[in-house]
Amino acid sequence: MAYLVPSEFVTKMVDAGESKIFMSTRDTVIRAYMAGAILALAAAFAVTVNVSTGVPIVGAALFPVGFCMLYLFGFDLLTGVFVLSPLAWIDRRPGVTLGGVLRNWTLVFIGNFLGAFTVAVMMAIVFTFGFTSPPDKVGQVIGTIGEGRTVGYAAHGAGGMLTLFVRGMLCNWMVSAGVVGAMISTTVSGKVIAMWMPIMLFFFMTFEHSIVNMFLFPSGLLLGGKFTIMDYLIWNEIPTVVGNLVGGLAFTGLTLYATHVKTAPKRVAA
Repeated sequence: MAYLVPSEFVTKMVDAGESKIFMSTRDTVIRAYMAGAILALAAAFAVTVNVSTGVPIVGAALFPVGFCMLYLFGFDLLTGVFVLSPLAWIDRRPGVTLGGVLRNWTLVFIGNFLGAFTVAVMMAIVFTFGFTSPPDKVGQVIGTIGEGRTVGYAAHGAGGMLTLFVRGMLCNWMVSAGVVGAMISTTVSGKVIAMWMPIMLFFFMTFEHSIVNMFLFPSGLLLGGKFTIMDYLIWNEIPTVVGNLVGGLAFTGLTLYATHVKTAPKRVAA
């Protein structure tokens, strides 16, 4: 597996964050677009598997194929740059500013959304034979997912919003662990194994992932889901993005950086 020790792969995390901040606008958007599109296809694939088999763990076990593909291709998800880009700023890399971090996040968000939305439209066409017939079984399920995870949260008021935020945190704790997993090995098989495990966990637990939702919810609206764009934004996407940011940075980025780069002084024996 050619495992790298934590001090080595955490340094790679900081280096990766720095390179993403200085990447050109064109390359940042293209890579984010493709990441959003591939992850959306993987989500459609996983839902199709769930509907076909009636066994959710099967879809969850297969969903990480999309995540592994996009990171092996060098594409970027918002949930990943939430963790990597700030580390370069915290590490005081030359030329890295907070503005640069925010620029990177904004461009990746735009690219991810455009990619996921493109696939949402394409799959809606597939599920409805070009909008000439009602959605098939998979399309119907996607429509109900969007409804349950917007209006369903809203029905619980503040408790629903808190639950949504926490599920966003838990999601990117695992997803960012998958991002790090791509760096802890120098072999393809090692990278895939390390990425696969936390991604399968997050998907099966139905935690809230902002980019997956960029596919599921626009698809749901196109397929007749009974919720609105404002429901989607207020009762899912915005709090999910915030939860993804907090969870990934707090539980993965900062903890690894603090204990493997900015380590505390060793204890002196009495």
